[in-house]
Amino acid sequence: MSKRVLRALALIVPLFAALSVFGQERGRGRGGNVTLPEGPGREIVQAQCASCHGLNLITNSGYARDEWISLFTTMVALPQDQVGAVADYLAKNFPEKPRPRAVIIPGPVNVNIREWIVPSLGSRPHDPLVTPDGTIWWTGQFASVIGHLDPRTGQMKEFKTKTPGSGPHGLTADKEGNIWFTGNFKAYVGKLNPKTGEVTEYPTNDPAARDPHTPIFDQKGTLWFTLQGANMVGRLNPKTGEMKLVTSPTPRSNPYGMVVSSKGVPFFCEFGANKIASVDPDTMAIKEYELPAQEARPRRIAISSDDAIWYADYARGYLGRLDTKSGKVSEWPSPGGPQSLPYGIASIHDVIWYSESGVKPNTIARFDPKTEKFQTWAIPSGGGVVRNVSVTRDGNLALACSGVNRVALVEIKNGGRTH
Repeated sequence: MSKRVLRALALIVPLFAALSVFGQERGRGRGGNVTLPEGPGREIVQAQCASCHGLNLITNSGYARDEWISLFTTMVALPQDQVGAVADYLAKNFPEKPRPRAVIIPGPVNVNIREWIVPSLGSRPHDPLVTPDGTIWWTGQFASVIGHLDPRTGQMKEFKTKTPGSGPHGLTADKEGNIWFTGNFKAYVGKLNPKTGEVTEYPTNDPAARDPHTPIFDQKGTLWFTLQGANMVGRLNPKTGEMKLVTSPTPRSNPYGMVVSSKGVPFFCEFGANKIASVDPDTMAIKEYELPAQEARPRRIAISSDDAIWYADYARGYLGRLDTKSGKVSEWPSPGGPQSLPYGIASIHDVIWYSESGVKPNTIARFDPKTEKFQTWAIPSGGGVVRNVSVTRDGNLALACSGVNRVALVEIKNGGRTH
């Protein structure tokens, strides 16, 4: 891929991310200005799909016939006699687009991947969260629900947001067991009490403060969160409800994934720029670290025990490491190549795990910094874009498989240790 194409991708991706959020909220039921081609099955697709999201999500996609069936049956419950007509229509008019095949690299670690279809069809799970009891929470963004799964029993429950159409996005939990989320479409931070189902909302109260994205607690119980479309970072005191917002120094930098260091310093990646940034917990002053490659676009980040920041470079297909003490940056090409779109990422016992969302099927990749070797596994359902991951107390990995309406648990033997 040429540098010109990479630069174009780097500019387009964050813009599309911001616009798609707007379209999901504003374009529901209309399909925007998209016109579907004529043909048998068109009326069913128009009626069923446009009621939940813009039709551009269909016209910008492309799958084989059986893949279309796997996808839309997790979105809507069609009568059996309509499934074939819809599948034929979609496969004819929106055929499979070329995507790099998953590169499977064998290695010393064994995993078992379990998946569950979530109750609300078409909810498009966005972020997972594993709580200390080993259960998995997820945000059902299109259904505006917060979901809960007990992997031991398979039992699931969903909690509706208080404000319909909130588009819950990121998840975190406080020490009391409350589940906090970002109301992405309605510009607020929410708190769910799992015992009562009660939801408390903390609005940003600023028309410019749209698109709250990734929330995380620091060691003092302060909630930090990014606001991608607003180009801001927020701080919320849960005890008082006081909220403060600051703007990223780089225009249109799209603050995205977020972690907190061992010293209580929040770090976030700038998906609209080639930068990682930290926030002073007291003054909220932002310090930026520029990555060497101008085309780099880090989308999610993880942190290891030495407070190094690991990033998934979505635009270039790289895994990167930033030493926040020296500023040194190291990078490794992701196994799936420059179009592999690395996304959700985590550190487990200082070994890095992440998903390649651009390959078919999506993969789980493991990178051992000591040996600098990769190992990869295919996600059974295909993954449907794994946007974020969460680590369990015993060293496993939870996934939200967005496009296939599933949540998953990657059970890693011995926590992935090989030494």
